[in-house]
Amino acid sequence: MEKCYTESQVKGVSTGTTILAVTFDGGVVIGSDSRASMGGYYVSSKTINKLIQVHDKIFCCMAGSLADAQAVLKVAKFHLSFHSIQMESPPLVMAAASVLKELCYTNKEELQAGFITAGWDRKKGPQVYVVSLGGMLISQPFTIGGSGSTYIYGYVDAKYRPNMSREECLQFATNALALAMGRDNVSGGVAHLVVITETGAEHVVVPGDKLPKFHDE
Repeated sequence: MEKCYTESQVKGVSTGTTILAVTFDGGVVIGSDSRASMGGYYVSSKTINKLIQVHDKIFCCMAGSLADAQAVLKVAKFHLSFHSIQMESPPLVMAAASVLKELCYTNKEELQAGFITAGWDRKKGPQVYVVSLGGMLISQPFTIGGSGSTYIYGYVDAKYRPNMSREECLQFATNALALAMGRDNVSGGVAHLVVITETGAEHVVVPGDKLPKFHDE
């Protein structure tokens, strides 16, 4: 059957964000900016939370088409909830990433969304996974994504250290988001950060006027 494509699917939809996740000694920090743009020209929201809790100690952040990402995460949350009931235990972080990978790969012709999955589980501790456009799944100690990430590759490569403390990791993530938001016109707002450890998850919000500055803005 011949497929019909809308004009936005043919030309592509311009989107923008900055997302990241970093492991530290005993946990993981996942973060994002809070700006949602329409076509790269209009700011549709300054306060959107791009960090979605899919289970108690597993969070995902999204980049690309917001509608696509929200639809995928809604299905993923259902699968993980059902899985935890069947197994009578919390799902593994790898299981959450695999569900997203399968959904993205199966629907790769229709979706324009990528994800970072981060969390803590009893088997492997803190973990970070990237599910890219098309359904590729990669495990990494830290990762960045979205349009703002192009401005901070040098910073994260130079400043990342394995087994950072919680405070060092939070500062690293905050600095990276601040640098990206200062340069990328479709990233901005506040910095949303979630710290995930064995004991649970803590949501930290850094207002825009409290973000560190590295140059005249």
